[in-house]
Amino acid sequence: MRTTTRKALAATAVAASLVLTGCGGGETGESADGTITLTVKTFGQFGYDDLVAQYEASHPSVKVKQENIAKLADYTPKLQQWLTAGSGAGDVVALEEGILIKLMAKPDQFVNLLDHGAAALKGNFLDWKWQQALTPDGNKLIGLGTDIGAQGMCYRSDLFAKAGLPTDRAKVGALWPTWDGYLATGKQFAAANTGASFFDTAGTVYQNILMQQGDQTYFDRENTLIAATNPGVRKAWDQTVAMIGAGLSGKLQMWSPAWNAGFKQGSFATIPCPAWMLGQIKDQAGPENAGKWDVARVPGQGAVRGGSFLAVPAQSKHPKEAAELAKFLTSPQGQTAAFKAKNNFPSSPQAIDDPAVTGAVNEYFSDAPVGKIFGQSAKSLKPVYLGPDNQVVGDGIGDALTAIEQGKLGPDQAWTKAMNDAERAAGK
Repeated sequence: MRTTTRKALAATAVAASLVLTGCGGGETGESADGTITLTVKTFGQFGYDDLVAQYEASHPSVKVKQENIAKLADYTPKLQQWLTAGSGAGDVVALEEGILIKLMAKPDQFVNLLDHGAAALKGNFLDWKWQQALTPDGNKLIGLGTDIGAQGMCYRSDLFAKAGLPTDRAKVGALWPTWDGYLATGKQFAAANTGASFFDTAGTVYQNILMQQGDQTYFDRENTLIAATNPGVRKAWDQTVAMIGAGLSGKLQMWSPAWNAGFKQGSFATIPCPAWMLGQIKDQAGPENAGKWDVARVPGQGAVRGGSFLAVPAQSKHPKEAAELAKFLTSPQGQTAAFKAKNNFPSSPQAIDDPAVTGAVNEYFSDAPVGKIFGQSAKSLKPVYLGPDNQVVGDGIGDALTAIEQGKLGPDQAWTKAMNDAERAAGK
């Protein structure tokens, strides 16, 4: 799941939901009868409930306790605190791609999965996904890939019909081969006065345009800040500002209560949606909106937005057992099961080709062939280098776009502020 965007998960509330299975085992995670309890810490929705039950059934001496924090913005600082303190992280932790880059500078905080037979599993992952968690010298593997943020465009077919636009997903996708086409469609939608905005917030659109602008965004691979000089950043900014100017944004803060309510109320007609977001939309829109949402191709050539890894903290009392569990959960079979449970699109080529993925349709989203839509370009997607301070820089730019939406700053003022904030963030 992601980025950033899952960054956006950068919002508010605390809402930590704990899903507990199995029984505790004290500080060492081992009970008197020798049963080991492994704690798995994740954020968002990883879809591991059935897999955990399966693992416990085949490993009777192991119990798995899942602890989940709903929002990445709440999870990330806690994870960093646990790792710095040397306790509290448990045995297996989820690492979103943005925080992975930062933590790669501290490889001693994690178990080397190559020491636990992970090298033999390299072929189970897209090559770039494998390389992302490998130290530059190739001697240490920090994590094993879970999902990738293959993108689509989710839309409300009932609102499209109300606006006199096509509702068939192929015809909808044909409306926007490019982001300029998306802007033109948005203007048609706005002119129909349906009472809904065309999209939820400028931040989600900006992020998706940005991730299609080459292999780096705010930092180059030497971690030098290039936000102000990278033409891709400026292009994504200008296209987003044009959409704000056309009155297409619902001006909703991502992950806010109003944003969540917007799915149920039909406040906006489209939202760029990585595969992992489908579960979020379904949960927020509720059963009364089943069949009103659909999924079409995203404008442009597609890109990766989000994706995660599982790692074993060095502080784990049971690194061998924890590594085995991480290997199981990230196996092709595990990734296929997670996709079926929560639409997290696999980073495993075998799972991507699994008929359970390629033939998957999503009943809630009007039987959209989500395996085909998200899988069409998944193998050819290339990672975008984010840099260790990508999230804080991206947050600042997102805030500047929000200021434009709210009429607090003009586009030029907002750009200047965003670049100044980026300089300060990168200079920390």
